[in-house]
Amino acid sequence: MNTLTTWTPLDGLYRWEREQPEAVYLTQPHGDSVSAYTWAQVGDQVRRMAAHLGSLNLAPGSCIALMSKNCAHWVMADLAIWMAGHVSVPIYPSLNAETVRYILGHSEAGALILGQLDDLAQMSAGIPGELPLITLPGAPAPAGRATQAWNDVIAVTPPQPGETQRNADDLATLVYTSGSTGMPKGVMLSFAAVGTAGKDIFSTLATLGPHDRMLSYLPLAHVFERAVVMASSLYYGYQLYFNESLATFAADIKRARPTLFQSVPRLWVKFQLGVLQKLPQEKLAALLADPHTAAATRKQVLSQLGLDEVRVAITGSAPLPPSVLQWYRDLGLEMLEGYGMSEDFAYSHMSQPGRCRVGSVGHPQLGVQGRIADSGEIQINSPTCMQGYYKDPEKTREAFTDDGWFRTGDMGEIDEDGRLSITGRLKELFKSGKGKYVAPVPIENKLAHPQVEVVCVTGSGQPQPIGLLMLNAEAQKNMAEQAAREVLEQQLLALMDQVNATLDPHERLDFLVIVDEQWTIANGFLTPTMKIKRHVIEKRYDPQIERWAAQKRPVIWAHGAS
Repeated sequence: MNTLTTWTPLDGLYRWEREQPEAVYLTQPHGDSVSAYTWAQVGDQVRRMAAHLGSLNLAPGSCIALMSKNCAHWVMADLAIWMAGHVSVPIYPSLNAETVRYILGHSEAGALILGQLDDLAQMSAGIPGELPLITLPGAPAPAGRATQAWNDVIAVTPPQPGETQRNADDLATLVYTSGSTGMPKGVMLSFAAVGTAGKDIFSTLATLGPHDRMLSYLPLAHVFERAVVMASSLYYGYQLYFNESLATFAADIKRARPTLFQSVPRLWVKFQLGVLQKLPQEKLAALLADPHTAAATRKQVLSQLGLDEVRVAITGSAPLPPSVLQWYRDLGLEMLEGYGMSEDFAYSHMSQPGRCRVGSVGHPQLGVQGRIADSGEIQINSPTCMQGYYKDPEKTREAFTDDGWFRTGDMGEIDEDGRLSITGRLKELFKSGKGKYVAPVPIENKLAHPQVEVVCVTGSGQPQPIGLLMLNAEAQKNMAEQAAREVLEQQLLALMDQVNATLDPHERLDFLVIVDEQWTIANGFLTPTMKIKRHVIEKRYDPQIERWAAQKRPVIWAHGAS
């Protein structure tokens, strides 16, 4: 059935280029300067690139890949692909050549729009030699490859006329999962899914409009950023600012002064640690407890973070430890925790202002139904649910129940007010040597410490679980001092005792291990959205558990993987 959805991101572009053509939509930093693009300018560039893509003689509905760090032209390229009648295939700018080659081949991409990458030489090895390339402004071309530059193309290509419409059930995008459990799967999302998320993801929040501002810095190749930032900006007409690099983040966020801000747990923790390095928790707590200093302290800390004008703050993509959530709420930032997956375009559950509960991801969003199966699995019936996994009917069948609900693979509970809490993942449950199942995620969330950046609880087949802890970079430097190590050991021992007191006997941690290497996206320990790749970490460290256990110490300092 080819019915038109009520709204698509293209409709948002058409509306705002009519209603506020001279208003700035996208602001892109370049070192000490910025480029600002109005709605009229964005619409003109999108139309010109759409006309060019239409001249490539690709079959209607062909896949066109988009591989770049976030930038203003990422958004324009995505819209141009849709306006040309094709399917966009975003690729993370930090993947290895093998994964790039797999996605381009599996999607049968007919062209690739290429921007700034983490490692151009490494990633370009995965680009087939015959694939047509278009490079975004400021992006270098792969060595020895013929490319067309975006600016050259739009300079000579007349804009595509009219207002191209896309059908609700047309395939809009293939989103390849981040591969935390193996090779990525291509999630098929329709224009109905993308449009519904953009239009309704903030429907329960404060009134939003062109006066609002967001900073785009999480990967647009992931559904969280694409739904919360890009799609919603096209519905509400607000201004998007971009982050140029990690080094310029502080300047970029202060330029944007966002009124809406979104992040993932690992970064919320990093922001918190940055504050606590300058203002220790004991002193901060005292200042917040004093009526004479509380308001000024909150304003000072939020200004330091660049979040003093934020009205809506969102966390998602993975669980945020309740202690961190409460820390931000104590600063006056009502953190709204959301839950969604690639398979539903990040549109599932969201905390609602005034109805938040720490540890909950909130209520179902408009049109979404949730239930808990007998197995404890969360199952979702959402208007944004995927059409299936590309070229994989077997995995598609496995992903749905007989009555059509999506099997999330997550475990959860629903409280008396209808709020959902995530308690772990079915596939992440492991059985201890005593034959009892352990859910690692709830335990990981309890192991919150200012110097610990990432936690992985493991121990399949062992008498008791153990905790692997990765310190933040600043803490790792300080551990060169024996005194600092001893203080941290005592704090972690107290934390483990505190956590174990809340757990069932078979869940209690036997010991904690402080690893001596950083887990990063580049070395394969984290996904591009900074979730741990549990299978990679376990393969690395599980063979050492028995040797560590033989030391009979509650806190162990690991030395490499040997």
